[in-house]
Amino acid sequence: MNKSFTLQPIMNLAQHKNDSATRNLGQLNKQQQSAQQKLDTLLGFRKDYQARLQDASRGGMDQAELSNFQHFINKLDEAISHQLEAVEQSRMSTQAGRSEFNITQRKLKSFDTLQQRHFKEQKRAANLSEQKTLDEHSGRPAPYQMNNNED
Repeated sequence: MNKSFTLQPIMNLAQHKNDSATRNLGQLNKQQQSAQQKLDTLLGFRKDYQARLQDASRGGMDQAELSNFQHFINKLDEAISHQLEAVEQSRMSTQAGRSEFNITQRKLKSFDTLQQRHFKEQKRAANLSEQKTLDEHSGRPAPYQMNNNED
């Protein structure tokens, strides 16, 4: 006489959404790490070329070499600026994905709590039914009937 958990289809949907949000958050974290690694690489290149420029300047260089170094460093600065924007966008996307994940987690936990209450109530009802059946078969009056016969 167990009733099924009537919210099970909704709980399954919540589980599916949570699984999807988990995968999405994982992908967003990877993208953010990748964007940060690219930025770190560009910053490393810039530092190296800046050091090369300083070393070359000490040793003397012609105007064309100096111009090439400065032009390349300016291009690196532009790439760094764009990559900083990409990192920030990635951080915002990851934060949104984390928020979505947290929402789906809370919903799933709520449904799980309801399901656990349902199962607990089903078990309690089954135990009461079993106890009633045992009382009827043993010939013992149910506890609520004992006081009525003492008149």
